[in-house]
Amino acid sequence: MHLETEILHTLPANKETGAIATPIYQTSTFVQQGPGEHLGFDYSRSNNPTRQQLEILIAKLEGGSAGFAFASGLAAISTIIQLLQSGDEIICVDDVYGGTFRAFTHIYDKFGIQVRYVDTTEIKEVEKSITNKTAMVWLESPTNPTLKICDIAGICSLAKKHNALSVVDNTFASPVLQRPLDLGTDIVIHSATKYLAGHSDVIAGLVVTNDEKLAEKIKFTQNTNGGILAPFDSWLTIRGIATLTLRVEKQSENAKKVAEFLTSCKEVEKVFYPGLPSHKNHTMAVQQQRGYFGGVVSFSLKKDTEESATKFVKATSLFKLAESLGGVKSLICHPAKMTHKSTPIEIRHSVGIQNSLIRLSCGIEHSDDLIADLKQAFNQV
Repeated sequence: MHLETEILHTLPANKETGAIATPIYQTSTFVQQGPGEHLGFDYSRSNNPTRQQLEILIAKLEGGSAGFAFASGLAAISTIIQLLQSGDEIICVDDVYGGTFRAFTHIYDKFGIQVRYVDTTEIKEVEKSITNKTAMVWLESPTNPTLKICDIAGICSLAKKHNALSVVDNTFASPVLQRPLDLGTDIVIHSATKYLAGHSDVIAGLVVTNDEKLAEKIKFTQNTNGGILAPFDSWLTIRGIATLTLRVEKQSENAKKVAEFLTSCKEVEKVFYPGLPSHKNHTMAVQQQRGYFGGVVSFSLKKDTEESATKFVKATSLFKLAESLGGVKSLICHPAKMTHKSTPIEIRHSVGIQNSLIRLSCGIEHSDDLIADLKQAFNQV
């Protein structure tokens, strides 16, 4: 069965009413037949029918056996880090999302969890970095915001050989473009705020695994911490996922056209997009992703200053200046001053996040209009 069909038919009509849409169970507690005797639900922190439907859906889409829905992507990330203990080490992609870097550096470092940042596009560098303390390998592919692609299958195989868990943040790709569990990953994470929900109207995080023991630990931590996704937000995310394939394919088509346009602009120093043959990891992206390369394009200006980038991001009209990505409306941001502001400047520069780097999230508008918007912005600055 094709993915777009699975999305629409994984969740059945409601058995009690025949409702074709998943109901919103806006309740905190459930009546029990006797002490400890219930219909699978006792308290909505532990389980809720609407959230459960979303968890079933994302598990199905990622090819996993268990899914978990959280109040944000960072709540999901924190839950996975809490599978570790003091003294453990994480091998992490060097171009990691700024919020993940902040959690590693300012929260979990003081609990004795150390992180080594590595260029994961070079599998030999990953192997050299693994020690007897390495308990987890943390990947993003594509990365945020320079869109590096790593060999997920190769690195996950390496992690297994060293008895380390492998985690892939699949936010930028979504299950439409790649399924890391099929490539040997232990855990997949999503900021469902982005492509999965897809309409810039919900904050949510999702986790999927196909390991029963890991699922038990994640469920326990989810329930203990309580950072669960509310019923209404779960329903919004389910509704968003219904059009996931249509949106991601259109956004990817737009992004490729935008990337090709940017390569012809004299004001642009470098374009970052895995769909371009000039991209360092283009061959790996072709092998690993399903014919599309995502809706995000980054580029740096020849005049490499924060001032030049600031002028440009304020000059666009259709591309709205805002955090986040993956929604139906196109967004633009300046990572150095926005998404990656908490990452020290020397680290930003070492992984390719230049002062003038600009990130575009292409929506579902007509590509000609998006390109025209960029043209007028270049003319202004």
